Amino acid sequence: MKNNRFLTVTIILFLLIVATFIISLNIGSLSIGFGDVIKTLIGEGKKSHQMAIFNIRLPRIIIALLVGTALSTAGTLLQGVTKNDLADPGILGINSGAALFVVVFIYLMNGNVYNGVSDLTIFTMPLVALCGALFGGTLMYLLAWKNGINSSRLVLVGIGINIAFISILIIFQLRFSTQEFNRVMQWTQGSLWGTNWKYVLAIAPFIIVLMFLMFYKSRYIDALNLGDEIATGLGVEVEKEKRKLIFYAVILAGVATSVAGSISFLGLISPHIARKLVGPKHKRLIPVASLIGTLILLISDTFSRNLLAPIELPVGIVVSVIGVPYFIYLMLSE
Repeated sequence: MKNNRFLTVTIILFLLIVATFIISLNIGSLSIGFGDVIKTLIGEGKKSHQMAIFNIRLPRIIIALLVGTALSTAGTLLQGVTKNDLADPGILGINSGAALFVVVFIYLMNGNVYNGVSDLTIFTMPLVALCGALFGGTLMYLLAWKNGINSSRLVLVGIGINIAFISILIIFQLRFSTQEFNRVMQWTQGSLWGTNWKYVLAIAPFIIVLMFLMFYKSRYIDALNLGDEIATGLGVEVEKEKRKLIFYAVILAGVATSVAGSISFLGLISPHIARKLVGPKHKRLIPVASLIGTLILLISDTFSRNLLAPIELPVGIVVSVIGVPYFIYLMLSE
């Protein structure tokens, strides 16, 4: 019965993602009909359609798929390890740490963020973001440690670190010119603007490898959820596995932030919705949460591009409109 439910939910989510994918290719400043989209995808479309789809919309959609998967899985891991429903890389200082390091790196490498970034910077950014995310995650872990990790302490420390990083980031942004400041501000609030196939190549290997690894590690998270004593009795090295899983979550969040900025709440709400649909077993929870996160981010990006066109909203703001009420609900229910 549970397998049938998992299969049904997965198929429905996949079809919704495909529908959103097609709609996202259709609409924009240049509207392209469904038939023209199909022609373009098989190489028979107009040059203007080919440029709009292959150079702008398609890589942006692929980035949304990768980022949605990474952030949702990172949130699922953090909630599973801490056993705290409020755990999310965008709230705990992991995303903001990655964003801070990336902005500093771009500034030092280029001196002008608004005019674009070099190929070297694009392919180095995931590593820089990873360093920032690891710095935030390590700081959070060390400050929250007291004879083990207490989930409530971890969340409170993470929120404090997040606020500190954001404050430092804003202070640093004052060094940019007005145009640069506006561009960086939009990116740090979560944005898929300006992404291309190079960004896809830069982050895809990290996320694909880690997703397979997380599928394998799902049984360890299930054991940890039974409690430390029971997990130890089952042969799990509790603290060692917790550190590993937090490390994997940090990598996923850091790599996603390197191309999309700091998108909060996606890693918070996706696992909760998935848990209600397919239950707590992570072998089912991780793939469903990733599909839900992808769907939410695709829908949010489609709205952000077209709601106030030609002005584009940061996608992180649209996601937050969904996530903040849910976060308040969870805070009240804790």
